[in-house]
Amino acid sequence: MPTTNPFHQAIYLTGPTASGKTSVGIALAERLNAEILALDSMTLYRGMDIGTAKPTEAERRGVPHHLIDVLDPWQSASVADYRSWAAEALADIASRNRTALFVGGTPMYLKALLRGLFDGPAADPELRQTLEDEADRLGNAALHARLAAVDPASASRLHPNDRRRIIRALEVFTLTGRPLSTLQHEHDQPAPASVPVVCLDRPRAELYDRINRRVASMFADGLIDEVRRLLAQPHPPHTVPMQGVGYREVLDLLSGRLPSEAAAIDLIQTRTRQFAKRQLTWFRSLSEVQFLPLSDPAPPDQTAERLLSLLP
Repeated sequence: MPTTNPFHQAIYLTGPTASGKTSVGIALAERLNAEILALDSMTLYRGMDIGTAKPTEAERRGVPHHLIDVLDPWQSASVADYRSWAAEALADIASRNRTALFVGGTPMYLKALLRGLFDGPAADPELRQTLEDEADRLGNAALHARLAAVDPASASRLHPNDRRRIIRALEVFTLTGRPLSTLQHEHDQPAPASVPVVCLDRPRAELYDRINRRVASMFADGLIDEVRRLLAQPHPPHTVPMQGVGYREVLDLLSGRLPSEAAAIDLIQTRTRQFAKRQLTWFRSLSEVQFLPLSDPAPPDQTAERLLSLLP
């Protein structure tokens, strides 16, 4: 029986940064009469265009885009917020009998759409305060050690100073009698095999070269001035978007913590390559993802035609 989960009726095109998702996604959308939903935690922000490699106005005129420019830079959003907005956009697209195509490379968003989010029991303010008091009295490390005794899997992935998440894990165990890691694992079931999830997979050296050239282009296109404009707004930008790779290094450049533009470019290139490697690790951990080998020269139209053959 076909699934009624709207997230399982969409098509997903993902891949590491600079792999060519935007141009291929637009070419695919044109062939499918689809509308694109951005699967990206950074393109949510208005005024953050160059450093996020956001689709251009011309690209968005050709194919309708959703989930872009929905937040001001001084705001922030959770994965649950994004999933809720995506559900609304899917309903809107379905009302026009159009195909929904998610395009982007934020792994946590992709996993949340495909497999859902584990909410767990409601917060218990009194219990949380007790745990906060214990952390104040004994230190974060003591609370982390307590978690390790009852939920070693959660403790192993949490930094000892990540008090908020440690307290949540202890809260879940206290309220349910079961480790948070176990409950999350039981909830974490792959989407049906019929859901098309394709990752653009370029040779590592080629991907890194594309990353290096993209970063250089961002500076040529005015990334430094973009950051200056963000800092000049009436409200200071939120730390979450400004910690994105590219933005935090320019902040360091403007504050004198980096000695030169060349040093900033080099550092951004290095960190972006590292980020791409982490993205690929995430994608490989999701059984839903099928990889499409790709290498330059590979025109977006040609790649879109290859993608069509992979769709049900």
